[in-house]
Amino acid sequence: MSLNPTDLFNLLADETRLRSLLLMQAEGELCVCELTHALEMSQPKVSRHLAALRHSQVVCTRRASNWIYYRLSPELPEWAGEILKTADRAVSRTEPYTSDRGRLSTAPSRAECLDSA
Repeated sequence: MSLNPTDLFNLLADETRLRSLLLMQAEGELCVCELTHALEMSQPKVSRHLAALRHSQVVCTRRASNWIYYRLSPELPEWAGEILKTADRAVSRTEPYTSDRGRLSTAPSRAECLDSA
């Protein structure tokens, strides 16, 4: 992976991407349906930001049937993981991050998300 600090900080400068990454860090793996519910954003907007994260290899995907699951890349450099951990500690008790986690805990089941798609 050739991620450099400038590229990572540019990605983290966008609140949608930061919120998505911190949710993935906390939960391990999330589908777009869960992220749209937690972030209260449209699927196209969330998908656009996930594409930027995937393009930079900060996240990777796994397909299972119609679902694509996103998670932090196992190839993420240690320094980048430490930055995400520090960011999480800095914002974990502030809005909108606390609400994101609360909404994620109430996300509809994946089967319900499929029915609404």
